[in-house]
Amino acid sequence: MDPTVSLQLGVDRSSPVPLYFQLSQQLEAAIERGALTPGTLLGNEIELAGRLGLSRPTVRQAIQSLVDKGLLVRRRGVGTQVVHSQVKRPLELSSLYDDLEAAGQRPETRVLRNTVEPASAEVAAALGVAEGDEVHLVERLRLAHGEPMAYLRNHLPSGLLALDTPRLEATGLYRLMRGASITLHSARQSVGARAATAEEGERLGEPAGAPLLTMQRTTFDDTGRAVEFGSHIYRASRYSFEFQLLVRP
Repeated sequence: MDPTVSLQLGVDRSSPVPLYFQLSQQLEAAIERGALTPGTLLGNEIELAGRLGLSRPTVRQAIQSLVDKGLLVRRRGVGTQVVHSQVKRPLELSSLYDDLEAAGQRPETRVLRNTVEPASAEVAAALGVAEGDEVHLVERLRLAHGEPMAYLRNHLPSGLLALDTPRLEATGLYRLMRGASITLHSARQSVGARAATAEEGERLGEPAGAPLLTMQRTTFDDTGRAVEFGSHIYRASRYSFEFQLLVRP
């Protein structure tokens, strides 16, 4: 049975919002709230169009917009299938691992590098150490449902805590910090965007030139000490940051 039959789908023809967009928004909302779960096959486009009184090109455009977002995938001989919802991360002092787990995304980590190296000028300034001092470098690929989501590059002061690879692959960095009695208090963060290089695209499963979200963060403990400097890139097709904006009194 077509899973969209049980959804309360409908369009407002008097609205200035395009019909395809109205439908795509409703389908996206159903994916976000779990009414359409990963692996679910959508029904026939012709039947959906007939049920809603829409043209087939309108329905096809709505579905294609969700394919472009990475929420649906067209599989030859199978049909249109739900992949999973886009990760929307609130801008707060939390780790990607915790956010993915809270969203039911089954996070997985692959450690690419786990070593000690001399601090560059940028890293030294962020961590408050002298340039050339030894700092710990961890490079990881973070996945959800087996699909690459982000490439994470973190520097920490040398000797801050034990960072063996099995522990880093089993849980998140912030959890390890909290387990070592490090109290995370605040952070300075910047968010940007740029095109993926060929190497980054290959690593994240995106074509070269695909849009990436970037984030740099310096995290401080409750004594004001810098305990981590992160430089991360995220797949814009699978990931977004959410802001809450307040009117200044």
